[in-house]
Amino acid sequence: MTESLDPRLTPARPHVADLRLRDRVAAARYVAGTPRRVTSPSAPLRRAPAADAGLDTEALLGDAVDLYDTADGFAFVQLARDGYVGYLPADSLGPADPEPTHRVTALRTFLYPEPDLKRPVLGHLSLGARLAATGEAGAYLETPGGYVFARHCAPVDAREPDYAATAARLAGTPYLWGGRTSLGLDCSGLVQLCLDAAGLPCPRDADMQERALGQALTFDPARPDVAGLRRGDFVFWRGHVGLMVDPETLIHANGHHMAVAAEPLAGAVARIAAHSFGAVTGIRRL
Repeated sequence: MTESLDPRLTPARPHVADLRLRDRVAAARYVAGTPRRVTSPSAPLRRAPAADAGLDTEALLGDAVDLYDTADGFAFVQLARDGYVGYLPADSLGPADPEPTHRVTALRTFLYPEPDLKRPVLGHLSLGARLAATGEAGAYLETPGGYVFARHCAPVDAREPDYAATAARLAGTPYLWGGRTSLGLDCSGLVQLCLDAAGLPCPRDADMQERALGQALTFDPARPDVAGLRRGDFVFWRGHVGLMVDPETLIHANGHHMAVAAEPLAGAVARIAAHSFGAVTGIRRL
């Protein structure tokens, strides 16, 4: 792979590559991606086709992917949401149609085999999961995979007006490296999930977000209190990101609290500089 291609976003491995990359990467074969959609409540995207391989991110029910290869129970794919590349469990994928009609707006909800809250659940659905409703059954939406409480959902094009408020709702969610569901989040997964709820595109990783989100603000790296911020601003370190819920308070998924936590920015800046990611590298505003 050439140096200019980010392997996180390039659908190419030595055994197979996207047909469009024929002149840029070496691979045993080149294929066109086949559209598929995630049909399980969520699915781990791993960096290698093995159950113990590192978790890079997660796909949610309804996410569109391009499929390039399937072998030994794993599917080599690229996520449509953010371009991330990796290996999903092959049995987590189904046909690209039907298109989702609704998305989950509750932090989490359940998928039932019947429109009955007393039935054993089929799985947990996260905020941001997308559903293809085929009908209604009382208080439930009927989908190809089961029934979901309708008031936990909204039309797929509905938008949350305040992504900082969505982050605040997620306070206390356990930290999970590679996580991007309301059952577990990492720092950039929190940002991406909140911006997705607001209908705003967002890359997956903190370094990508620092390059892509909004406009860079000038600041004095020597000042640990980083003055002049407002609600919704993003604060970046090398390998970490959080967002402001007010001019003094940062919310972020972090390994110190092992959870999504809000805390005074000045304290977070000092602790992070001393013990983990170093100094603040950037601040961006949408």
